[in-house]
Amino acid sequence: MKPQQEQQHMKQRALGSQGLIVSAMGLGCMGMSTTYGPADETESLATLRRALELGVNFFDTAEQYGPYQNEELLGRAFKGRRHDVVLATKFGFRIEDGVTTGVNSDLSHIRSAVEGSLRRLGTDHIDLLYQHRIDPAVPIEDVVGVMAELVREGKVRYLGLSEAGAANIRKAHAVHPISALQSEYSLWERNLEEEILPLLRELGIGLVPFSPLGRGFLGGTARRAEEYPPNDFRHLDPRLQGENYDANMRAAQAVGRIAAERGLSAGQVALAWVLQRGEDIVPIPGTKRRAYLEQNVAAAELVLTLDETAALESALTQVSGARYSKERMAWVDR
Repeated sequence: MKPQQEQQHMKQRALGSQGLIVSAMGLGCMGMSTTYGPADETESLATLRRALELGVNFFDTAEQYGPYQNEELLGRAFKGRRHDVVLATKFGFRIEDGVTTGVNSDLSHIRSAVEGSLRRLGTDHIDLLYQHRIDPAVPIEDVVGVMAELVREGKVRYLGLSEAGAANIRKAHAVHPISALQSEYSLWERNLEEEILPLLRELGIGLVPFSPLGRGFLGGTARRAEEYPPNDFRHLDPRLQGENYDANMRAAQAVGRIAAERGLSAGQVALAWVLQRGEDIVPIPGTKRRAYLEQNVAAAELVLTLDETAALESALTQVSGARYSKERMAWVDR
């Protein structure tokens, strides 16, 4: 199912209540900069430009991706097209000699990080600036205070948080309106539903789910952890290891069954599920290839039946294994 000309006007959604309007689906760009295997700049640039043709205008990056290379890639891709795109980027990690060594939201670092992002992206403003991870050493009120100054200076338009917990979301929003929370959310990872989603709706904050395809699992492309090279993010993923992998593959077969019945890809079914969770949700499936991008974009037009939704949710009630390795989980504010 390939998107055709008519899908160039993808529906749009509001992220938060402050006026940020984006395409109903965005593009996560992290994988274009070696996080998931080798980079292919020619195909990545073609994918970014194809996304614009298909009506996607919301692009997600971070200084950490590469590090730095991903923002530079987007800067090259959208040179002369800045008015056509909504750029989201993030600060909040300590990067030393090209390696992420911890979180860092020191107030002086925020400003230098944002200046670096502006330079690499080739722009004078960031549409949506996220704190990438909560830094327990710096009060969130102080962090958002600096972010709010950047809004007043015109360098940033809207503010977001990534993987923040309920208490910090409330504290942040009290200092300056938060437009979006970015966090993992999919059929495969539903930890937001009990506390975080209701809070976002109470405060008028949108949700930007990353990994809406379960890092390849829901799309049927995931392999065992040990099959990925050591520098690949998935090499240490507990859900791709041993018995967890076997159990999760069995659960994910439900997605494949519904996809086969409808003549769709499994990834399209998984994305349709996320999109139907609410008009305030804008998933950012990541890909670095045009073929997958086109499949993903087509999912914005799909509607799952109540029976299909129930079957999917029943099959994936219990996912085996932690979301991340212990070290990565320590950076999640839950």
